[in-house]
Amino acid sequence: MFGFLKRKKTPAAPVDPLATFDRLIEDLERQAAEVRKSAATLLALKGELSRGVTRYMARLGDIAGRRQTAHDRGDAKGVGVLERDRVQTERLLESTRESLRRAERDSSLLLGAAGELGERVADLRIERESASARMAAGGVVTEALREQVERFDRVMALDAARDEVEKAHALADIYREEHQPHAAPERVK
Repeated sequence: MFGFLKRKKTPAAPVDPLATFDRLIEDLERQAAEVRKSAATLLALKGELSRGVTRYMARLGDIAGRRQTAHDRGDAKGVGVLERDRVQTERLLESTRESLRRAERDSSLLLGAAGELGERVADLRIERESASARMAAGGVVTEALREQVERFDRVMALDAARDEVEKAHALADIYREEHQPHAAPERVK
């Protein structure tokens, strides 16, 4: 009843398969770049955390030496302060080691994902080139078939023209026979 209010759907534009490949390849390359960037960030963090572990280990060694010195001198207050420093440094060391383990796992995972994405992009590029070659070959075949159809159409048109000429001659013969004076039959004597 209200069909005049409906908008006509515009026909979808034909999809270029090579453009689809290109968009997917671009998306995967962008994703791979982000993954590599994240992996590089984690690798830099691993270096910083490794230096932190080394620094906390050195600090624990220093604290142990100073604690021993304070203990040898009988400085109970100094030993207590150094004991708190040791506990705090050990917690920092353990936290840093855990962060380092997590960064190593995550960076390995991201590097693996980046490698897989790189392989996928390479495979898609090969597939795209193959599709491009097949489409080009298909275009050549289509053009050859179109030319063959055009030749066939010309042959059919020629046959139709020949038929028209034959019909015209036949019609002319019929008119000629009808309009020729008929010879009077001969009388028998």
